[in-house]
Amino acid sequence: MRSLRAFALGLALLLPLAVPAGAAEKPTVVVGSKGFTEQLLLGHMVALLLEDTGLKVDRKIGLGGTALVHQALASGQVDVYVEYTGTGLVTILKEPVQSDPQKVYDIVQRLYKERFKAAWLKPWGFNNTYALVVRKDDAIRLKLTRISDLIGPGGIMVFGATQEFVVRPDGLPGLTKNYAGLAFKEAKGMAPDLIYDALKNKQVDVISGFATEGRIPAMDFVVLQDDKGYFPPYFAAPVVRDDLLARAPEVAEALNRVAGRLDDGTMAKLNYEVAGKKRSPEEVAREFLKAQRSIK
Repeated sequence: MRSLRAFALGLALLLPLAVPAGAAEKPTVVVGSKGFTEQLLLGHMVALLLEDTGLKVDRKIGLGGTALVHQALASGQVDVYVEYTGTGLVTILKEPVQSDPQKVYDIVQRLYKERFKAAWLKPWGFNNTYALVVRKDDAIRLKLTRISDLIGPGGIMVFGATQEFVVRPDGLPGLTKNYAGLAFKEAKGMAPDLIYDALKNKQVDVISGFATEGRIPAMDFVVLQDDKGYFPPYFAAPVVRDDLLARAPEVAEALNRVAGRLDDGTMAKLNYEVAGKKRSPEEVAREFLKAQRSIK
């Protein structure tokens, strides 16, 4: 009897240990982002939230423009990144411009699921819509308060924007179509972080900026009212591949910790910490999340 027990014990030691149900190894999550300041911050926020949950993260932050990062998500090279509802609606899905934030969110949520097998999580709170921006002295001299006020004066002004905005349908082409008679002397496409200095240094006279850009108030620029309501809402929210959520449902819970907690003013201040004060995007992201008690 003793020898039988010894044999059974020895056999048990040789056999691989059983893996409990649900204890499969957690996936490494590939986090992406676009290349401008705000996206670098958001990409690091996503990565930090996931790491706080115990997930391994591969950062591919600062990949490039919208088309590149979206394609990386659709092809499975990236698992999650933060996108803007208006960009998803018009640039990715090629749907007509809409102004109602909830309708826009509902459309992108449904169509991303159908076309790309990806989920839009809860918006984080801020609306980084486009804004036309001018120097304060020009606003006073030319009496510019609305975009419509550029009709006429725009003909002698140089316009600066990202390469994307110059060509995308919800950018300059749609803007000049919506504001009949609006035209500029020249349109220059440039890197996102160079636009504000170009306006300050009078290399351009009007720029397409972002509503949450901290350098706008810091440089004493003036945002022109979108009096025809042209720009759609651009609420930021994480977009996640469905296959990742199936393997790691805790991803949604982690990223939803920030839902509704980042308003326009706060995002602008965070952006200025990086773009204006030249601080590390990861450091600023970590500082914000700790202050919010979203991470340990």
